Amino acid sequence: MHRRTVEDRIVDTVNISLLIIIALATMYPFYYLLIVSFNNGLDTSLGGIYFWPRDFTFNNYAKFLSDPKWLISFGVSGLRTVVGAAVTIFFTCLTAYGLAYRNLVFHKFYFSFFIIAMYTSGGLIPYYVVLRSLGLLNTFWVYIVPGSVTIFFLIIAVSFFREIPAEMEESARIDGASDLTIFIKMIIPVSKPLIAAMGLFIGVGQWNSWMDSAYFVNKDSLRTLTYRMMEVINQGMIPVDMASAERAAAVTGVTTFSIQVTAMVIAVIPILLVYPFLQKYFVQGIMIGSVKG
Repeated sequence: MHRRTVEDRIVDTVNISLLIIIALATMYPFYYLLIVSFNNGLDTSLGGIYFWPRDFTFNNYAKFLSDPKWLISFGVSGLRTVVGAAVTIFFTCLTAYGLAYRNLVFHKFYFSFFIIAMYTSGGLIPYYVVLRSLGLLNTFWVYIVPGSVTIFFLIIAVSFFREIPAEMEESARIDGASDLTIFIKMIIPVSKPLIAAMGLFIGVGQWNSWMDSAYFVNKDSLRTLTYRMMEVINQGMIPVDMASAERAAAVTGVTTFSIQVTAMVIAVIPILLVYPFLQKYFVQGIMIGSVKG
């Protein structure tokens, strides 16, 4: 049995200490947002809050939940996350399934086309013109259609599908199954690690996205939660009637900053709830197909 030397203990102590410091530095900002969201906004402005709420209140959350704009934006973000992730996963995997065939005609051309598209862009104005010509501006589908195929995950999916034994597909074709049937009933069920990893990345990207809501949407009913947070932050930088703002805050104890923090906490909660269920597939889905024996 290997005996631990003094040097081993020193290295372990240093590593553990560094990991604890990094963990605290990473987690404390989220903890600070949480305690501030449960603290009176006016009291928060005085400073000195570090470990727990000094003037505990639910007014910040009550104000958030009573504002229909925030609730509508929360629903839009949730819907675009679910629909966007599902559509992107389906079409990305479907495209990758076709590219996974090495004997596909013009296989290298198609693959090169996607690689070039991944590294080049026409810019914001041509992109805007394309969206307008497709009739996607000021519609919910402007959040979904442009990102329906993700090239980064397309490349990973191609490697993943090539690792699946060809005998599975051959036996299904002998039984008369079509390519689409094989893809839906055989390929998708064995691709759970890949789909879970894609769902996590794509879902977080959809949930946090705000630029498309700012540039391509004018309808107030289609604004996302992250856009609302950016809107509140920008409003906090614009001079306002301080007397009226102070009178309103004195009644409820809710300030612009406390609403910002509350919105941040609510925006983080869905991701924290979903991540533990996908974690076991996460590393496997990213690494599979990247290293061949």
